[in-house]
Amino acid sequence: MRRRILRSILTVLTITTVVLGVPLIYTAWLWVEDITRNDLQSRLERIAAEIITQEHGDGMVTGGLDERSVRPLVPSGGRLTIVYPAPHDNASRLDIGVDRVGDPLVESLSMGTAGSLRLEVPAGPMHIRQRQAIAVVALAVLASLGAAVSVAMVTAGRVADPLRDVAARAARLAKGDFRPDPRRHGISELDRVSDVLDSATVEIAGRLQREHALVADVSHQLRSRLTAVRLRLDELSTHTDPAVVHEAEEAMAQVDRLTEAIDDLVRASRDEDATDRDPVPVMAELRGVVTEWTHPFGEAGRTLALIGDETLSAPITGSRLREAVAVLVDNALMHGGGTCTVSVRTVRPGRDREPLVCVEVADEGEGVRDELAPHIFDRGFSAGGSTGVGLALARALIEADGGRLELQRRRPALFAVFLGAITPIRSAGGVQEPR
Repeated sequence: MRRRILRSILTVLTITTVVLGVPLIYTAWLWVEDITRNDLQSRLERIAAEIITQEHGDGMVTGGLDERSVRPLVPSGGRLTIVYPAPHDNASRLDIGVDRVGDPLVESLSMGTAGSLRLEVPAGPMHIRQRQAIAVVALAVLASLGAAVSVAMVTAGRVADPLRDVAARAARLAKGDFRPDPRRHGISELDRVSDVLDSATVEIAGRLQREHALVADVSHQLRSRLTAVRLRLDELSTHTDPAVVHEAEEAMAQVDRLTEAIDDLVRASRDEDATDRDPVPVMAELRGVVTEWTHPFGEAGRTLALIGDETLSAPITGSRLREAVAVLVDNALMHGGGTCTVSVRTVRPGRDREPLVCVEVADEGEGVRDELAPHIFDRGFSAGGSTGVGLALARALIEADGGRLELQRRRPALFAVFLGAITPIRSAGGVQEPR
């Protein structure tokens, strides 16, 4: 930001310097020449006055022109040519000074029909003064440009540094740092943004505190109810009918898994930073999901399969990944058809970026209609009579760990979960690199 502001200001300053400096230098060049020519004209006028004093009443100069009063007015190295009226000739000529002037600067003055003055001086001294004047003007322009650059750097810093501070503060807010910042920058617009961030910090911190309290209360109530259900199931497990006992034990297993999932989600809600978590094996986390949903798929006459690389792991929350994939598998069971395949592989989003772990859930059904695809992850939106919460919840769980959930293909449907960078799984014999 600072570099862009400074570059813009310097561009304007450079253009201004060129637009104003070049005419000013040209004006200085002409100004020195005008001064020199005015000096020559002044000398010619004084010489003309001296000649007029030597004329008689008839306008003639008799006995020759006395050059003693004229010679001091001729510059050193110059040449003066005087044409004046005389009795014996209509026009006499008198040359004073050097015989020849190289690179002359010439000025002349008419003294009527029979007289004229011509003064030639070397142009070299004038050119020297012109170059000196140009140098002075150029130094003045450069000094003003240097001062302007200094002011531009200070101004760019004054504008860019507060912007960086505000951006850094917003980034800290996004990471969960809700500490208020009393610093202000003296710029009304940025100070207004800081005030809004302060208000947002207080509001977000309050909401998160209330949500955490609500999550804790809800999880406590759920665990209490699940404990009561498990006690009733324990009683059923003592029934004399083996079928009832089997169903009671299966139900207790489901209750235990639900209790564990609630505990994992509560712990994950208190730890939002996925980058500091230890990597977990993706295939191992998904194997339990596939095992749990294999029986419902079998009852529907369909197949659920898990394929992928066993060595891949990512810094994620296992419970969030399991719940999100379970939502996708349930969605494939309810709205899809044919074999549902959960695959784990690696993808490279760019040539210079680290490869990511990708979990894909695909089926062989009719897919998602075009008019539904843009809204499929909207909370409360459903075209199949459901609550419309599942896919929105799955995306929120994945994004909470810094990942992405996208609909990669509409027909047949293919959902892709992009997790963090690949992390090799350590084994007793060393590190297993992902294939």
